[in-house]
Amino acid sequence: MNYILYAVPFFFLLIALELLADRWRGLRTYRLADALSSLGAGVLSQATGLLTKVVGLLTYAFAWEHLALLPLAENSLWVWIFAFVFYDFCYYWNHRLGHERNVLWAAHAVHHQSEDYNLSTALRQTSTGFLFSWLFYLPLAVVGVPPLVFVSVAALNLLYQFWVHTRHIPKLGWFEWLFITPSNHRVHHAQNPIYMDRNYGGVFIVWDRLFGTFQEELDEHPVVFGVTVPLASWNPLWANLQVYAGLWHDARRAQSWWDRLRIWFMPTGWRPADVAARYPQAKPDLGQFRKYEVPLSTGAQVYALLQFACYLLAGVWLLAQGDVLSLSAALLGCAWIALGLYSMGVWLENRGWALRLECLRLALNLPALWLAERLAMLTPNVTAWGWLVVYSLASLFGIWLARRSAAPALTPSV
Repeated sequence: MNYILYAVPFFFLLIALELLADRWRGLRTYRLADALSSLGAGVLSQATGLLTKVVGLLTYAFAWEHLALLPLAENSLWVWIFAFVFYDFCYYWNHRLGHERNVLWAAHAVHHQSEDYNLSTALRQTSTGFLFSWLFYLPLAVVGVPPLVFVSVAALNLLYQFWVHTRHIPKLGWFEWLFITPSNHRVHHAQNPIYMDRNYGGVFIVWDRLFGTFQEELDEHPVVFGVTVPLASWNPLWANLQVYAGLWHDARRAQSWWDRLRIWFMPTGWRPADVAARYPQAKPDLGQFRKYEVPLSTGAQVYALLQFACYLLAGVWLLAQGDVLSLSAALLGCAWIALGLYSMGVWLENRGWALRLECLRLALNLPALWLAERLAMLTPNVTAWGWLVVYSLASLFGIWLARRSAAPALTPSV
């Protein structure tokens, strides 16, 4: 069962309730561009997961079949309880090393780049975590946890983490001692020095207490969310590539081949001495911290919101069809969604070439539909072509309205 797919309506219901709580309490924990960027990263993660999840599943199934030490039964309640707790233990180390090693941080950083903290942040997930994360869960296979149980407890662990991404829930007394809560997870998303690299558990906070990585949220140190090397972009694709690009540039600039190789596996933030001297990176002064913001007219924001809704629905449909799609069809679906989300990011950043890219995206919808029919993703249907034409014309009209409503001061910058 795809738990994430069935949870999508509840995710957005809770986001709507949090927006109402914002209004009722006079807070502003959401900004449209930030929320769409986070949600876009989530849609991209689920779409690319159709292609990459096989890495973890195949390696886990192989290890379970050939290395399992115990014949654990998938119909035993105790096996499920054990697997749920053991998975969170493995998640703790995966998560911790994801903060402590450059190449692992490059994948995980996506989840931390938002400078807001709300339920949309929970859905801000990486598309490249599959590269190494599977290694951390092989102990479950070796112990003998069946693949069905493994996949299920992994989904339940991820679902639990959704509700802790909010600023509306205070400390929860004794619950704070055993479980991850909104308070101790706010600490985890902070860039304040006192809070950085703390509270790694997914469900249980006890691992952090045992291994010395726990930090309580303190009233005298209000949390500043985000990362110390700001993303400064609304683009979900660049969000996934930023840290890799930085490591690659530093590796190319290093004079020592040893530094070029080891930079990927050194502690997070480590840079070759010669590169750091020639290309210093200033850390932001949190006392003068300002969130990344791009002026955008109301019409342009509404257009981005409506386009994202279309891509969200397409992503949910793709996720529902994932088990029956061919590899080529899944590639087409991922490429189409990636282009749309990239275009949305460029639009939200008010780039001078956003209009040209958006028109190109709309023009490519026709050949994409034709190719989808050839790959048996969709049944050939005249009605589908008609709706696509209507959507494209409506989008062009929406672009015209958005540009017409833009004030002169909001003219897109180059």
